[in-house]
Amino acid sequence: MCVRASPPDPAPACTYDGRVPQSTPTAQSVRPVQSASPAPATSAPRWLSTPAAAYTDAALRLRLLGERFHPGRWGWIVPLAVTVLAGVLRLIRLDHPHQLIFDETYYVKDAFTLLQSGVEMNWPEDHNEQFAAGNPQPENTPEYVVHPPLGKWLIALGMAVFGADNGTGWRFSAAVAGTLSVLLTALIAQRLFRSVFLGGIAGLLLAVEGHHLVMSRTGLLDIFLSFFVLAAFGALLLDRADGRRRLAERLAAAAARHGGAPPSSLLRYGPWLGWRPWRLVAGILLGAACGVKLSGLAFMAVFGLMTVLWDMNARRVAGIRHWVRAGVTHDGLYAFVAVVGVGAATYLATWTGWLVTGNGYNRQWHTTHPPQSWWEHLVPGPLRSLGDYHRQSTQFHGGLSSGHDYASNPWTWPFMGRPTSFYYEGYDDGANGCPVDTCSAAITDLANPVIWWAGTLAVLALVFLWLGRRDWRAGAFLGVYAAGQLVWFLWPERTMFFFYTIAYTPFLILALTLCLGALMRFGGPANRRRNTVLVLAFVAVAVAASAFFMPVWTGEMIPYEQWRLRMWMSSWI
Repeated sequence: MCVRASPPDPAPACTYDGRVPQSTPTAQSVRPVQSASPAPATSAPRWLSTPAAAYTDAALRLRLLGERFHPGRWGWIVPLAVTVLAGVLRLIRLDHPHQLIFDETYYVKDAFTLLQSGVEMNWPEDHNEQFAAGNPQPENTPEYVVHPPLGKWLIALGMAVFGADNGTGWRFSAAVAGTLSVLLTALIAQRLFRSVFLGGIAGLLLAVEGHHLVMSRTGLLDIFLSFFVLAAFGALLLDRADGRRRLAERLAAAAARHGGAPPSSLLRYGPWLGWRPWRLVAGILLGAACGVKLSGLAFMAVFGLMTVLWDMNARRVAGIRHWVRAGVTHDGLYAFVAVVGVGAATYLATWTGWLVTGNGYNRQWHTTHPPQSWWEHLVPGPLRSLGDYHRQSTQFHGGLSSGHDYASNPWTWPFMGRPTSFYYEGYDDGANGCPVDTCSAAITDLANPVIWWAGTLAVLALVFLWLGRRDWRAGAFLGVYAAGQLVWFLWPERTMFFFYTIAYTPFLILALTLCLGALMRFGGPANRRRNTVLVLAFVAVAVAASAFFMPVWTGEMIPYEQWRLRMWMSSWI
């Protein structure tokens, strides 16, 4: 949404995506803000025609942040509406099927023993039915697990509220995380695209997307990883705006004290912006993501680099001469502490149960392995045991190559070549109410093909938006995609599954929404209505596709022929 500038003699101040062109003013030469469409030279606003005007708080905020966006009450009504829809889809019949499906056999039972003992304990073989029947009997020996405990603690919260003997208990936390992810996606899209309409589309697409729906209705870890990554991105967006406001305020204050322009010494590197609370929040959330799965480290690295690049660009736009060096010394070092340091402390806190009890796996390793080097004497024994635990876990992950019927290569993920089957039951005529010769009840981690394949095309379009338009949002989405998709190519022999992609699924939809917004503006205002109809038609087709595939996402019993009708590729079976 492009709105007009508020100072006297306003001129259009936004590009096609609401950004202000990134000119770099100096005390000697100040270029006027340009409009999205070339305007006559006489239309340049007079309030930016002098160096003094360039360093007022209003001028700096306009260059760094663009015009303020006021979504009004619809800015909450629309996101909450799609969130309610998401909650209904994720919570209804959450207890079906009443059995542990796929990897719930690991994480749900681990969550139960965390509640009982504070650490994961071993279980007898073939104990799933007994567990689901409400008669869990874990063994009294610690279990070796390769994933950190936070995701299992979150599953345990639902079990503490609803009980451990029903699917609602061990899936409720995942459903809540998935529902809140829809709300976050709608709000993030609204802020990024300055449009309540596009924010609603992004939230709606995620609410009905089958991949996200299945993972939100299953007691696995990955939906929590996805939620924390998305929340961390939202926190960094707030930090980006907060940092730019601080930069504008400090430069404007210095300019006011020195006759209308900041002193040359300040313009060399710019001011220090102080500790930024939203960046600390992002560090906590990224540490929590790593506390669910260590693949969160890739997102921590990308987000840490991303936020520093945003700060560098802000200093460049504000007129700082040595903006690269300032981005490192004034922003980068503190960003490292906030993101990596705070994230590491948060990650360590997720191991509290293992640290404060003495019966976890490998917990007493330090008692039989005394410190050797001088620095090992400085590390407490339990932390050395935890370090050795991680060494074993890293070796396990790197060497995991056991075969699995539903394993898939990352090359196939963009095309959804091999989705994962979580549950399948076949019934004959009359069995469990089957009205025909044969029936099927399935839960398949199958993405909505319309949304997923369009999203894959959108990722390709992002490259051109990033390089051609210098659209920072496209660059951010590409970074997240690289952290969630490309990083897995580093271990080509490892056993992997399609559902790993849930970590970046909300960003795939944000990328798609960015492209839909560009389509709406294509051809100028004269074609806006026609293009909006095309966007709405796409959304309608995506929603219809979700209605068609819903039975194989929720385990509904349908005739076998109807199940096969939804298996478009042989690799989906």
